[in-house]
Amino acid sequence: MSGRVCASILQRASSYSLTLSSTAAVQYTQTLCTHSFQPRPAHRCHLSSWGNSRSDQLCFTSKESGNWSQSGQLHLSTRQDLDFQLSRVQINSILRSNEQTVSVPEFDGRGLSAVRKFESNQLAANTPNEDRRSAATCLQSKGMLFGVFDGHGGWACAQAVSERLLYYIAVAMMSKQSLEELEKCMEHGRPVPPILQWHKHHADFNYRESASLYIDHLRVFWQELLDSEEHGAGMIPLDALDRAFKRLDTDISLEAQVPLANDLMKSTAIQVAFAGCTACVAHVGTDGIHVANAGDCRAVLGVLEEDGSWSALPLSQDHNSQNQAEMERIKAQHPPSERDTVVTDDRLLGILMPLRAFGDVRFKWSLELQQSILASLESGVDLDSLNLYQYTPPNYLSPPYLDVAPDITYHKLRPQDRFLILGTDGLWDELGNEEAVRLIGEHLSGIHLQAPVSPSERQMKLGQMHELLLKRRARASPALDTNAATHLIRHALGTGEYGELCQERLASMLALPEDLARMYRDDITATVVYLNSDLVRPQHS
Repeated sequence: MSGRVCASILQRASSYSLTLSSTAAVQYTQTLCTHSFQPRPAHRCHLSSWGNSRSDQLCFTSKESGNWSQSGQLHLSTRQDLDFQLSRVQINSILRSNEQTVSVPEFDGRGLSAVRKFESNQLAANTPNEDRRSAATCLQSKGMLFGVFDGHGGWACAQAVSERLLYYIAVAMMSKQSLEELEKCMEHGRPVPPILQWHKHHADFNYRESASLYIDHLRVFWQELLDSEEHGAGMIPLDALDRAFKRLDTDISLEAQVPLANDLMKSTAIQVAFAGCTACVAHVGTDGIHVANAGDCRAVLGVLEEDGSWSALPLSQDHNSQNQAEMERIKAQHPPSERDTVVTDDRLLGILMPLRAFGDVRFKWSLELQQSILASLESGVDLDSLNLYQYTPPNYLSPPYLDVAPDITYHKLRPQDRFLILGTDGLWDELGNEEAVRLIGEHLSGIHLQAPVSPSERQMKLGQMHELLLKRRARASPALDTNAATHLIRHALGTGEYGELCQERLASMLALPEDLARMYRDDITATVVYLNSDLVRPQHS
């Protein structure tokens, strides 16, 4: 860490919800410098002003207890020492608090399942967490749906999309006969047959105040499908994913523009539309995997090669400035005079890093519409409380600049395809595809393959050979977590110089005060889907 960054941290310490003495602040800055942590570059536009203290995640050791002020701030005297290192028990408690493991029946009464089980976990950097995840079994069609959603400008859009998108996909895949049954039940007030079997973590929640609105608009969607002469047996997954992404984004936009039943519902709709989120959703069926991606979440397939090694097969592409094809697509949608301003500093209009997303109407609506909608809010509504701010992106000349049209990839399942990793970009910021697949593959098999010592390695000096041995020993270390997603997150944040798990590094990363955490890491969500390779294993007579 540079001296300038260290000085900046000291300067900001007085504004943190945890108020440090000068001695404690210096100790913490030195801890970060010692571990050579580099602050993350500013990731997206930050419209959120959330801030609830989570000081219970910090471990304090002192000669005297600190004094808590009425505002909830802990003030430490210069005689007190502040220990930012967490114990192993505390580390495990933090890492495992959101983990989930779900086993899937091999036969569900309608056919064999392509999924054996899945494991998922989340670790927040923002307060509250802006990531969301979803998993559900389709009950009126075949297959399972998994999604990860990375919110920005707050969590509102990611929350809404995580609740709604899988319903839109499932409805689009339903047959006309099944949709007719849904409509008859709605018309006559009878219970509606379940569309999805959700697999939720106990901490997940829904927008209860908006449930009726969401159902009404889902119903309008299936009514339009019923009116289509081409619907018949239902859409194939590829078409259903594309239609669902676009339709839900349209509904999010419209809901923010029309009168709604009450102020709470209206403010929620506007929050959802002005915030944004990226999304990566996989439909896993016996015929294969379809992945729909909009933004910079990612899906990677873990493949077991014949020699016992693991390889990674990406099933999505990041929509950001590193994707040259995506850059050309964006620029082609605007006049040549804007070619140098559409993406600046690797961000859309210099602000937004992902180049496709739900919501984010500031990059889609005309300025007149934006001003009209915000002006229509009741005069007593505090825009800051809704995470809404009056600003105009620079060079906003020919909207829309953003859409949610997903790239969709199909992969036919093979016997060697063992698992699928879905992760928000907080995971991929820390781990490459191959490293993530290796970690899960070795966690799954318990076998840590080591390449033979090469001729060049035999010529190493003693210090270099010692370093090689440390790296090999690190790879052979036993896993600390039964949940593979937790295993990924632990290694993403705690891997040291030689690939070993560094307890001090992990403890320091998890103990970062909330105002600092987002500078060094992002929210992380990971879901690992284990595939039923027996379905596609060749049968020998």
